[in-house]
Amino acid sequence: MLPALILTLAALAAALLRLLAYRGQLLEMARILEETPAESNLRLTVRMSGAAPRRLCRAINARLEAGRQLRMETMREERELKYAMAAISHDIRTPLTGALGYLQLMEDAPEGREAYLPIVRRRLEQLEELLGELFLYTRLLNDPAPMECGPTAALPPLWEALAELCPQLEAAGVTPELPSGDLSVWASAPALGRVYRNLIVNALRHGGGGLAISAGEGEIRFSNPLGPGPAPDPARLFDRFYQSSPARGAGGAGLGLSIVRELMERMGGRASARIGEGKLEICLTFSPGPDRDM
Repeated sequence: MLPALILTLAALAAALLRLLAYRGQLLEMARILEETPAESNLRLTVRMSGAAPRRLCRAINARLEAGRQLRMETMREERELKYAMAAISHDIRTPLTGALGYLQLMEDAPEGREAYLPIVRRRLEQLEELLGELFLYTRLLNDPAPMECGPTAALPPLWEALAELCPQLEAAGVTPELPSGDLSVWASAPALGRVYRNLIVNALRHGGGGLAISAGEGEIRFSNPLGPGPAPDPARLFDRFYQSSPARGAGGAGLGLSIVRELMERMGGRASARIGEGKLEICLTFSPGPDRDM
């Protein structure tokens, strides 16, 4: 009996010591978590043997790392938002200030009214376009639902976009190379027209003159020579507010291609870009539609 009792007491003492060690380890981990700043790259370690303490330590470190990544993402988004607000304020203020300046000139020199009115109109049209882009992009972000699509003739919305932008094309001396024939894609005609318009405007603002549009099975490609200045980064081209030149002198809020990507994805397709032989090519790839996916 005595040896058995001694063995039982020894086992109980060993278990008690192990529990005390666990308690000490947990208290130390709690103290470290309480005393370490939230922005620290803290990693906990465990001295105790056994699977349970190591599992707990891994779980805590994984949660700490997730929190760190979330803080970094939040900080990145805050920096992006501050930059975006500054950029948008600049883009809105530029045509507005110009319009106000010419209005002041018209008040000071009424005889120049006929010359100044078209300039004021252009400045206000630029402002209207900027606000329209911001409104559309915000609406797309706040309404993630898929777009109602169906088999759509791909080229009629293109002809409408070209007709709407004909004055800008003529002013830039650009005669687009156009596709021929018929092409049906899975899309929304109004959204497709907006995609075309944004791509044409992008080529006029940032291209080096010229525009070629080609169509194939399930794809439409827009190609234009690169303009002066730094070449855009194809990997970032569809990012919101991205502009390859920090001068932002070409106009726009940097949302046109972001809207293209959002609209294409809502229609089940995608937009991609590549640069080669001094040209920027943007490819629209359309979904085959639900019937062909089956």
